[in-house]
Amino acid sequence: MNIRQVIFLLLAFFVCISCNKKKGENTMNSGYIRIAVDQTMKPTIQAAIDLFESENEAVVDPVYTSEREALDLLMADSVRLIVTARRLTTAERNYFHERKYQPEEIRIALDGIALIVHPSNPDSVINVQNLKRILTGEVKRWNEIYPGSGLGDIQVIFDNTNSSIVRYANDSICRDKPLSSDLNALNLNEEVVEYVSQNPGSLGLIGLNLISDPNDSTVVEMTTKVQVMRVTWDEYPDRFNAVQPYQYYLYTGQYPFIREIYVILNDPRGELPKGFTRFLISDRGQRIILRSGLLPSVMPVNAVKITD
Repeated sequence: MNIRQVIFLLLAFFVCISCNKKKGENTMNSGYIRIAVDQTMKPTIQAAIDLFESENEAVVDPVYTSEREALDLLMADSVRLIVTARRLTTAERNYFHERKYQPEEIRIALDGIALIVHPSNPDSVINVQNLKRILTGEVKRWNEIYPGSGLGDIQVIFDNTNSSIVRYANDSICRDKPLSSDLNALNLNEEVVEYVSQNPGSLGLIGLNLISDPNDSTVVEMTTKVQVMRVTWDEYPDRFNAVQPYQYYLYTGQYPFIREIYVILNDPRGELPKGFTRFLISDRGQRIILRSGLLPSVMPVNAVKITD
């Protein structure tokens, strides 16, 4: 065997090792998986992936996408784990059962839908009923809710039409009335923040996760571009009965727009997808969620109210 053959065999050996590490047989803490994540949860889930990978011989490859696409990928068996802001519907659950699968739904956090407006907007307190009137098109101008407002039309901005935020607005805010056809959709939560920061008449709906981590410099910079509205159930909103989506108000239920975040797992063999799920609900995983500004689902929380 000549030197070229030896070199070729060594190269092939190392390539094989690399491929096996990524695509080979998975265990609970090693191997490779591709997962789909509701893009509104990107900051928290990426932080969890970074720590999990640093402690294990594992590669977790996330696809940050819309809620609908994440569910489609799971149902097509293109991924075995998704992170989303709802549980499976009865029809979706039956789809898996017909194929002899028993998917698990594990709640990992409580999140909120934040309402953002331009920093120059003097009217940053709203109640649930008036937001519903805006979303259904009953109210179209700022002065219809805030007499004397110098702003014109209300431009409502979502991330995208297939997002969990649009579904939440439909199912949990408007309920018996359809969303107005005048609402605008972009693509990502970050684009909503940018749009609102440049348009004084706009009102954006985003996932709290994008602006909730005080330790992330990108988040801190983003929150200086917009202001987060206070929201109340009360008929007459003011800054004393309305609250922003802080952890404490998620914990007490005072903030109206709270949603549950789930891992939906279809992993019959109990391999790396299940291992990563266990990490997310472990003490370390839940602490990542807590530090990100969301409310962890399974770890005890000391609630301390801070007057703001």
